[in-house]
Amino acid sequence: MRQVKSVVFLGCWLMLATYPSEARSPDMMGNRHVPSRQQEVRGRVVDDAQQPLSGATVSVKGSETKASTDEWGNFAITLSADTATLVVSYIGFVTQEYPVWADRSGEIVVTMEAEAANELDEIVVVGYGTQRKRDITGAVSSVDAQAIAEVPVTQASQALQGRAAGVLVTNTSNKPGAGATVRIRGNRSFSAGNDPLYVIDGIPITGGLQDIPPQDIASMEVLKDASATAIYGSRGANGVVIITTNRGATGATVVSYDAWFGMSNVYKQIEMMDGPRFAEFKRESRRATGDYDDSDPNADRNTPGLFSPVELESIALGRSTDYQDLMLQTGHSMNHSLSVRGGSEKTRFNISLNYMNDQGIIPIQDFNRYALRLNLDHDIGERIRIGASILGNYSITNGQNLNPYDDTLLENPLGVPFDEDGELVFLPTPDGLRSNPLSELVPGALLNRNKRMRLFSSLYGEVQLAEGLTYRLNFGPDLIQNRVGNFQGRYTNARLGGSTAAQGNEDLVFNYTLENLVRYNRVFNDRHSLEVTGLFGIQHRQFEATNISVRGIPVEEMQYYNFGAAEEILGTGSSFEQWDILSYMGRVNYGYDDRYLVTLTARIDGSSRFGRNHRYGFFPSVAVGWNISNESFMEGAEFFDLLKLRATYGETGNTGIAPYGTQGLLARTTYAFDETGAFGFRPNQLQNDNLKWETTRQLNVGLDFSIFNGRLSGSAEYYRQDTRDLLMQRQLPFTSGFGSVLENIGATRNVGVEFSLSSVNIQAEDERGFNWTTDLNFATNKESILELYGGAQDDVGNRWFIGEPIQVYYDFEKIGIWQANEAEAAASYGRVPGEIKIKDQNGDGVINDLDRVILGNNRPSLTGGFTNRFAYRGFDLSVFLFFNVGNMIYSTFHEANNTLFGRYNNLNVDYWTPDNPTNAYPRPNQNQERPVYSTSMAYFDGSFLKIRNINLGYNFPSSWAARIKAQSLRLYVSAQQPLIVSSYVNRHQGVDPEGIDFNSDSEQLPVDTPPVRTWLLGLNVKF
Repeated sequence: MRQVKSVVFLGCWLMLATYPSEARSPDMMGNRHVPSRQQEVRGRVVDDAQQPLSGATVSVKGSETKASTDEWGNFAITLSADTATLVVSYIGFVTQEYPVWADRSGEIVVTMEAEAANELDEIVVVGYGTQRKRDITGAVSSVDAQAIAEVPVTQASQALQGRAAGVLVTNTSNKPGAGATVRIRGNRSFSAGNDPLYVIDGIPITGGLQDIPPQDIASMEVLKDASATAIYGSRGANGVVIITTNRGATGATVVSYDAWFGMSNVYKQIEMMDGPRFAEFKRESRRATGDYDDSDPNADRNTPGLFSPVELESIALGRSTDYQDLMLQTGHSMNHSLSVRGGSEKTRFNISLNYMNDQGIIPIQDFNRYALRLNLDHDIGERIRIGASILGNYSITNGQNLNPYDDTLLENPLGVPFDEDGELVFLPTPDGLRSNPLSELVPGALLNRNKRMRLFSSLYGEVQLAEGLTYRLNFGPDLIQNRVGNFQGRYTNARLGGSTAAQGNEDLVFNYTLENLVRYNRVFNDRHSLEVTGLFGIQHRQFEATNISVRGIPVEEMQYYNFGAAEEILGTGSSFEQWDILSYMGRVNYGYDDRYLVTLTARIDGSSRFGRNHRYGFFPSVAVGWNISNESFMEGAEFFDLLKLRATYGETGNTGIAPYGTQGLLARTTYAFDETGAFGFRPNQLQNDNLKWETTRQLNVGLDFSIFNGRLSGSAEYYRQDTRDLLMQRQLPFTSGFGSVLENIGATRNVGVEFSLSSVNIQAEDERGFNWTTDLNFATNKESILELYGGAQDDVGNRWFIGEPIQVYYDFEKIGIWQANEAEAAASYGRVPGEIKIKDQNGDGVINDLDRVILGNNRPSLTGGFTNRFAYRGFDLSVFLFFNVGNMIYSTFHEANNTLFGRYNNLNVDYWTPDNPTNAYPRPNQNQERPVYSTSMAYFDGSFLKIRNINLGYNFPSSWAARIKAQSLRLYVSAQQPLIVSSYVNRHQGVDPEGIDFNSDSEQLPVDTPPVRTWLLGLNVKF
């Protein structure tokens, strides 16, 4: 820490020492010079269509005198000499110089010429700097503000879905405020984590993106290969997502207001059995065991335990209750975003306010977020710049861990949810395990509330030490507090009339990043470009948490706010974690004649989480690029704007293990001294000082192209990633006294191809003409295990197989249902007609563990996104869809709702009976809580295509907008998820094929809130 303080002190001293003297003192006597003659000149700045340009900067060449145009393009500026040259600048236009003289009369008009759009000269944010798109040597995908704004989303990570090749984004839940799982080029690690690193305004974060309003984001860059990510060393193995927020700009202040309001409905209700169908289902479950006599006209009453009186009444009346209809509501959501942006040549600012409310289709699920952001940049003289980016966020999420929808699916449709007075009946049937799911919706009966506050800042100071040489200090403190409260009232399914219960969890996270950067950037002889970057930094994270669980809250209105009043404290706990990373980095970018590009990067990271023998890791990379289109032999191929070949190779690391994972730890235990009990401690974790970094070596070859003046552009990538020294728990014999020890055992590989294509299919001749553009991306990735425990032996217990992905589905293969004419063959396997028929893989006449096979995996073989944009006479239309192909789903939703037990309601499936000899599903059986080999019924093709968003807008003419004193005005309507094409949903009554949580151990598709269609009305206006 002493070394860190010294470096920071030196940086601050340099910034003060280099403060320009002319900024400190007007002259030696403390007086300012007064011009001998002053004359005011007035004028107007317009574009080539003679429309006024508000916020254009007008300055007198060679002086500090400046002015800005008003909303009508007018300006007034004072000359202090007889003749002068005005310099007029405006973003997106060519800077103009206009000579004037003091005694001229009349208003001057400056007509600005728009800059030629050149996508190849766009500035792309890379690690610790920026580059022109044509100069990039690594694999980088960009998502701009337009693409982010097209699809209204809750969390910023969702905006990446389908936008970048090789980036798989899945929404793991349809609940309000739910996040998304992001995977860049597959999974590499078993236990050290596969989430990418997120960097916001130059600061790496650990707290996730749920607090960042998407409206604040200017661009998102995804760094995918080793050259692009190695600069982040130990945190870049899983890819890096760099987020740049909106900053201020020189010119007049611009006020922007964006708002939308939406209505949501369930995409598709699950087809469960209605009353008559359920009654026959229960009868069949008794027929299967010989307990239902069809010859008895009163069999419904005479069969023991079949129907209760309320069920018999419903059968007689033809009454059926659809609990889905009673629970689901029309959801609504709204978002309001207000920003104020502007600045002078010295100071630029952007202030934004955001409020979002999302009320789900289930009444106890909602999300509210309040956010305030301030971005500020200020130039002190000509050589010093300071700035800040500050985010304050407060959010409330209700019902994130509650799922009463599951209860509506299982509830008996022959029950009665309300009495004659319209009051809820807590037990609609005598089944004591099935309470009324509507009782969960009574206000205050069932709570799961997460209150989250976050204060994140990115502060910097930058000084120019010499021509081309700068020093920059970055400091990013991040404070996060979460408070989760849970309450289960007496009349809920969790308590079933028993005592109330409550739980509380609180945690506080403090992170900070401190970085010192030195950058040298020069061009020599107009051919040699050189940029050298050096970094020394530290990152610190501290986490502390407490929890409590109680039972017997005396007054339900207390909920989880008074644990001390509870009858019984079931448990309390607390925890503390702390880790640090110390880093050194160097990077050299060299270019020759805009033809040959070389990038060399090296980073050293030291992590407190590793053992003393391998605390530091070294992560180098090299990248080369060849701009073929700039070669002399390509002069005749004028249709090529860009043809660039590039290749990279390097290493990145993964430090994703828990703190203290390499240390020997103790755990509390109980002892008996004679007849007296006592607490003590025992060894609980083996120490391993030799644990090393999990390291990924990656080769990437790419081709970038652009032809016909940018009408067709894209890139193709091939990569191979080899990850070694996987961090895993090695199982130990119980005689050792320990179950496992964390070691480096195993290796994986990811090989893939990515392709991105953008085209201007029809180019408008003017801004009101017809324009049509298309963006397409798709990617393939093959993930495989190369080594386990130092060899090539499968680990069947963990379902890890050499040559297969990390997560596979290893189970029995269902080939149908045993039919009546196969009774003898079924009996040889211990089965009867109507039960699931499993394939005897080895033909030995016995179904056992040797007959389990790899059925598939949940890794899509092809992913992608497809966007079409149209514009004509002020109207704009965008249609965005994305797809996953080739993956398998293990649906725990079907496991829970297709038990065929004859007690709870069931999916309305085609089950086997003697009169319906189907091969789809087995016969219901009251003696089996689940059919034998029931898991074999839960595997489905997970391929899907979703139309994610259709957005239709109209941009009002500027003359119309001017009537409300606005610069621009746009109204739009949007349809989100209007169509899902999926056999899992459309043929097998599934919920949502997208909802796999890749962060869970089993990566199953759970029972969850169903997907929704959302219809939005939105407004964008600038003043």
